[in-house]
Amino acid sequence: MNARSLGILAVLVASLLWAFEPVLAKLSYQNSDFEHTLAVRAMLVTLTALTYVVMTNKGNLRINRRELSALVYVAFAANVFGDIAYFLALTQIPVVNAVLIGNLQPIFIVMMGFLVLREEKLGKFHYLGIVVMIIAGVLIATRTLENLMSFKLGTYGDLVVLSATVVWSTTTIAFRKYLKELNAGVVTFYRFLFASLVFACYIILSSGFVVVNIYQIMIGFVVGVGTILYFEGLKRNKAAEVSALELSTPLFAAVLGFFVLGELVTQVQILGMSLLLLGVFFLSKREEPVPYRCC
Repeated sequence: MNARSLGILAVLVASLLWAFEPVLAKLSYQNSDFEHTLAVRAMLVTLTALTYVVMTNKGNLRINRRELSALVYVAFAANVFGDIAYFLALTQIPVVNAVLIGNLQPIFIVMMGFLVLREEKLGKFHYLGIVVMIIAGVLIATRTLENLMSFKLGTYGDLVVLSATVVWSTTTIAFRKYLKELNAGVVTFYRFLFASLVFACYIILSSGFVVVNIYQIMIGFVVGVGTILYFEGLKRNKAAEVSALELSTPLFAAVLGFFVLGELVTQVQILGMSLLLLGVFFLSKREEPVPYRCC
């Protein structure tokens, strides 16, 4: 198996694992809150990443100053702001909505990659893919034809997830630009270590740290392994390709949400899912970039 194929497989497995995260979070909320769930999750991911570093990198956690700056940004943007927004939204909206909107990252990653990662140019099918995925996002957020016709474009919770999605997209670009050469476990370790310190301080000062259910532990494991696999895939494939592959997560999450939580998917959202897959098809096509003409 070549490097690109191995990267694709890693991202697909990561997507499957991440589909369990919001379902487990919903189950955890039955006798806990999102703050404690986030804290336990971050600490367990850190331990999982450290184990991976010991196994694959001889326990070497050395980084330079430039990498440290990038890791601090990724940690606070993705795992403090982004994760708080996402887990907060999960208390208000269905799993399917949160996962589908969260996986609109390819739209922003492709555009940011065009501006920041000069080797990742856009072609005509990429532009078409972005347009299709924007339409898909509107359908997913509105949920029903009645809401769409009355211009009810989602809820406050949907908007919160969308803000997290934009921030997560910036961290993918940061990884490709500054952290690509690092061991995936090292990136995951520092990313969640910094977040763990923030969450631990808040929990200890506010109410005390305690693990109250098995779901919090399970979230830490699946997110830890999934994040490591994601970074391994991102090292071997372009940012836009990897983020497009992530769109398999909503399909897994929809099935899990239905069978575990009894959450239903509307016909409009099914149409949105279909358009997401079409957008993935367009984004994954290899073609010559459209030349940029000014004036």
